[in-house]
Amino acid sequence: MNKPTFYIGIDISKDDFAASIFTNPNSPVLSKIEIQNDVPGFEVFESWLINSQITQANCVICLEATGVYSEAFSYWFAAKGYPVAVEQPLKVKRAFSEKSHKNDKVDSQKIATYAFRFLDELRIWNPKSDIIEQLKALLMTREQLVQQKTASINTLKSLKIKVVQTPLANKIYAKNIEHLKRQIEQIEKEIKRLINKHPGLANTVAYLSTIPGVGMLLATNFLVATDGFTNDLAQDYRKAAAFIGICPYEHSSGTSVYKKPRTPKFGPSRLRKLLHLASRSVVHHKVKFAGYYGLKQLQGKNNQLILNNVSNKLLKIMCAIIRTQRPYIDNFVSLNPQNALFNT
Repeated sequence: MNKPTFYIGIDISKDDFAASIFTNPNSPVLSKIEIQNDVPGFEVFESWLINSQITQANCVICLEATGVYSEAFSYWFAAKGYPVAVEQPLKVKRAFSEKSHKNDKVDSQKIATYAFRFLDELRIWNPKSDIIEQLKALLMTREQLVQQKTASINTLKSLKIKVVQTPLANKIYAKNIEHLKRQIEQIEKEIKRLINKHPGLANTVAYLSTIPGVGMLLATNFLVATDGFTNDLAQDYRKAAAFIGICPYEHSSGTSVYKKPRTPKFGPSRLRKLLHLASRSVVHHKVKFAGYYGLKQLQGKNNQLILNNVSNKLLKIMCAIIRTQRPYIDNFVSLNPQNALFNT
């Protein structure tokens, strides 16, 4: 991206947004607040940009990822040809001191300043394909239904062991559990149908499903996280591990400061949970992984650390499968000496 002249910060909410135009630290910041977060508001905002001599070629628009609130804005201005960068709120927050005023105008000014300071780290936002958005919505819905089903099952178990029974309550919870099961099955069928409509995605998901512990659910979540296996997370497992939050980070300085490396637990929690469940499965049911798990236990390693290592190994295999477009080979022997424990 060429260096822009204007850096535009957007602080967006459900109903409206504030905008600030930043050029450099020695110039005043222009701000406009309470612009409607809808198409008429977008048109008013674009007119303001045009009147300020701002075009698609000389600016970058930066806003925080606020879910559905920022979605319409991003789609509209990206379609108009404006470079739009959507950044994580925590990343923007950490770039500034917490001791400052906080309101929509100030926040939009901070985001504009952030875009100026971290221009080289900004990633221009591009709309995801329809299938990725649909799969993302289905996976989120399935997760919520599973949580509801689990809560209903636990409540029904509690009701059934009470001394005084309430048949109607038991019946309602039982019916609700069956209804949720059918809905979950319906969602899973729709996920498979959508993937099968795209042979390239279907083949890659099928290859990933040959990996021990990796099922359709984990493969589909990774498909969504990597934008259909197209971004760099699908090719570089180190970046993928850092994104998911299973990459341990060192914390030491000299001889006086030392903490055990820990994973940050940031990133998509659903992917992290599915990888953890996959690692628990393979260390109990696959000889190769069980051998590694047993050896590390003998060495005095913490169980969670071992499982996290296995999760990283599974992720590395997934990225290799995507890169080579070949199924998993159970008796494959790596020539890399670092993988010797998994070759035995």
